Amino acid sequence: MDTFTFELASGRTIGVTEFGDRAADRVVVLAHPAPGSSFFDPDPIVTGNHRVRVIAVDRPGCGASALASDDAPTVHGAAADIAEYLASVGIGDEDDAGSSSSGVQRTIGAVGWSAGGRVALALTAAHPNLVDRVAVVATPAPDTDVPWVGEENRAMLESLRHMPPSEAVVSLAAMFDEFMGAEPSPEDTVNAVATEGVDDAVLGEAHDRLLEMMRGAVAQGNLGMAADIVGYTLLNWGFDPADVASQTLLLYGEQDTEIGHAHADWYHSRLPDSRVEMVADAGHLVLISQWETVLAHVAPGSTA
Repeated sequence: MDTFTFELASGRTIGVTEFGDRAADRVVVLAHPAPGSSFFDPDPIVTGNHRVRVIAVDRPGCGASALASDDAPTVHGAAADIAEYLASVGIGDEDDAGSSSSGVQRTIGAVGWSAGGRVALALTAAHPNLVDRVAVVATPAPDTDVPWVGEENRAMLESLRHMPPSEAVVSLAAMFDEFMGAEPSPEDTVNAVATEGVDDAVLGEAHDRLLEMMRGAVAQGNLGMAADIVGYTLLNWGFDPADVASQTLLLYGEQDTEIGHAHADWYHSRLPDSRVEMVADAGHLVLISQWETVLAHVAPGSTA
């Protein structure tokens, strides 16, 4: 895995991780969960069995990505960061033609796990000629339509709604600092994304990889998680799911106690070309156990 920084045209720096086959023609973008960071390969053995180049980008406040103090951390903004990096390495262009720097047509697949699913969809909606297949994995629907954040958390978020987004992020991060400490534990963060009693086997196998991802997630304290939450709960996502024309796999764990059937059904009813696959005996870590299924969808024919 190669990790490095990239300077956007705005001057803001983002963190990027690439893994898989760097020479492969098929590119897959992976958008991380919240909390999370770009430094994560769901299953290195499966990745190695596919001819794919995987690119992941830290969202603002996560990993090595700076949080712009005067800009809202929106879902569509995170997708724009990915698109700008892709264009810089010859994937896609200003006309969304999906062509590489050599002039060869190139389309990509996009994967989003949990909060990252919205970013993958935003990228697909904004660049319909670039992203031809997308996988949305264990991604929550809006709390307004499928309640899931809880009354106490909902009240806390509503208390921030009147603030400018940048101030809301700082205020929410300060609340997290009070409850979880200003330097959150990567180990505790790993346990928070797993479905207790369901994901134990997967968690044991992928623990060290998840821990590395979470070290990036908390590298800037609680800012990244606060920015993500403000971006997807208080701000407009910046796209209409109905505008996502690409073939979409909605992959969820049957035993995910928080993000299950109702969330999958919400996206299925709004995405024109989508199918739902519920995985028995899987929880929120379903991406890890089903990475083969995900790659088969977003990179068909890529098996080495």
